[in-house]
Amino acid sequence: MGALRRPAVLRREVVAGLVVALALIPEAISFSIIAGVDPRVGLFASFTMAVSIAFLGGRPAMISAATGAIALVIAPVMREHGLDYLIATVILGGLIQVAMALLGVAKLMRFVPRSVMVGFVNALAILIFTAQLPYLIDVPFLVYPMVAVGILVMVVLPRVSTAVPGPLVAIVLLTVATVAAGLTLPDVGDEGELPDSLPTLLLPDVPLTLETLQIIAPYALAMALVGLLESLLTAKLVDDITDTRSDKTRESWGQGAANVITGFFGGMGGCAMIGQTMINVKASGARTRISTFCAGLFLLVLVVGFGDVVATIPMAALVAVMIMVAVGTFDWHSITPGTLRRMPKSETLVMLVTVAVTVTTHNLAIGVVSGVLVAMVLFARRVAHLTQTHREVVQDGGVETAVYRVTGELFFASSNDLYTQFEYADDPQRVVIDLSASHVWDASTVASLDAITTKYARKGKQVEIRGLNDSSADRHERLSGRLSAH
Repeated sequence: MGALRRPAVLRREVVAGLVVALALIPEAISFSIIAGVDPRVGLFASFTMAVSIAFLGGRPAMISAATGAIALVIAPVMREHGLDYLIATVILGGLIQVAMALLGVAKLMRFVPRSVMVGFVNALAILIFTAQLPYLIDVPFLVYPMVAVGILVMVVLPRVSTAVPGPLVAIVLLTVATVAAGLTLPDVGDEGELPDSLPTLLLPDVPLTLETLQIIAPYALAMALVGLLESLLTAKLVDDITDTRSDKTRESWGQGAANVITGFFGGMGGCAMIGQTMINVKASGARTRISTFCAGLFLLVLVVGFGDVVATIPMAALVAVMIMVAVGTFDWHSITPGTLRRMPKSETLVMLVTVAVTVTTHNLAIGVVSGVLVAMVLFARRVAHLTQTHREVVQDGGVETAVYRVTGELFFASSNDLYTQFEYADDPQRVVIDLSASHVWDASTVASLDAITTKYARKGKQVEIRGLNDSSADRHERLSGRLSAH
């Protein structure tokens, strides 16, 4: 708390919040258009999400607001059933997120490999950059030098002084220059009408019936999953950047509670925003909840109290900021020739699949899930190849015995081939399968062992399985002989 009392730290957090608020305005308006709602719905959602998560979230300095991923998920509800059903969907989605948090869904983050995280970051940088292209196509020529000047300011200023964030200086400088010169350029006002009043409490006018639940539940579940995945991945990214740890479970239920609050204030819901979070954490150096709270507060003050001024901000200034965010977000080290030569091809493939699917679908959740699935398949394939079987014929108690020593992890990918590793016709009457150097992980392995003993039995030969560790022995005892042969 002592650090927060230092004027320099407090100023940094407040200024960071202001920069983020300026960047949130066109994004919230754009996402409102994607969802098919009035810009006010997206702007109010960004305000309530940011302010709520500042108190409820588990990752300080992370920005949550209306997002494109959530907009894409809930757009069909708005299109087919209207705003009230959309609000009900947001509220139910938030409740599902709270329930998922209580069930420990945040712990699943440990199953996301590093290569998927790198792919997630790189895809995000590409999406942030491509989202700026519409503002650079079929626009007045002056837009291009304006963007170039904005980028130049953000590159040069930190080398001279870090007292004021480069993005804020670029926005103010380009806005003043545009207004003073009387230039007619695309500005924030062109993106949609800004609200002129505060958000009010809103109860969705929908019938409380099973039919309503059937309509909104699939979209609410999808919203909850996408929102949590994007938020937890962003939180992990901020953890790495700041070398700190965050409470992922608290972040999970905090996101849910923030969505419930947002719904009751007529917002379209949201989750963590990677672009604005990078502006806050990397470009502006924010580290506390103050910046998140200020981002939401300044957003409301700007659009309601200073809407006319905000409307004059040229889109070129915000595009310049987002381009720099994209450049700073991309993991350039991951694509250098040296890294690609040293990195296992499977790791590179997982990264590329995550990037390709995310960029193609414009959905970070689908991209991450695809990357995780590919990583799991490649891992299973790699581990399966490490399983080996060694045969030796010995005299055991005066009886000729074929001893098979199995090494490696036995699960569905490796045990399916185990059946073919035995010489059923040539082996003596007694066979020993030594599993002291392996582990039985699943029912597929038990079924394979049953198939092996059954085939030997048909030839009148006796099989002994020895060396099982406690866990493997328990699994084998429970399942052996009780599994279907089909």
